[in-house]
Amino acid sequence: MAKTALTELEQHIEAIRREAFAAGYAAAMEAVRELVSRSAPQLDGSAAEPSRRGRGRGRTASKSASLGGRRRRTVRARSTARPMRAATRRSQRPRPERGANARMIEEILKAAAPKGVRPAEIRKALEEKGVSLAFTSIRHALGQLQARRAARHGKSGTWRYLNAT
Repeated sequence: MAKTALTELEQHIEAIRREAFAAGYAAAMEAVRELVSRSAPQLDGSAAEPSRRGRGRGRTASKSASLGGRRRRTVRARSTARPMRAATRRSQRPRPERGANARMIEEILKAAAPKGVRPAEIRKALEEKGVSLAFTSIRHALGQLQARRAARHGKSGTWRYLNAT
């Protein structure tokens, strides 16, 4: 009796989950259709042209069996409505100066001196300043500081600031 009730409850929950998923999917697809149907205006007021950058040569699809299994290129349907690219937004903000990452990390090492600092702590300190930096970039900047003898690699993965700069 308890197993039957539990099975029925599980089936009921699964049915509700499927209905909710279907409703959410339908709403999302409607939002996508609405976005695609809109035309993204450019500065001159005309509709945006489709961009071919990064698109490759298009998809290939197999022809009917009468062609002996050869493949042909097909043209993909492209929407004329394109949102503004990130490149236009990126060009509005100034590019950081050369060596800015190393200078910021040097300041963090100075503030923590004589204690050693791990790269994760450096990244956290940078994020508190509003700067997001990948670990690879942090490691590169630390290598630059090490090359000019402003920092050295300590024990257990820590980095220390050297006073001789």
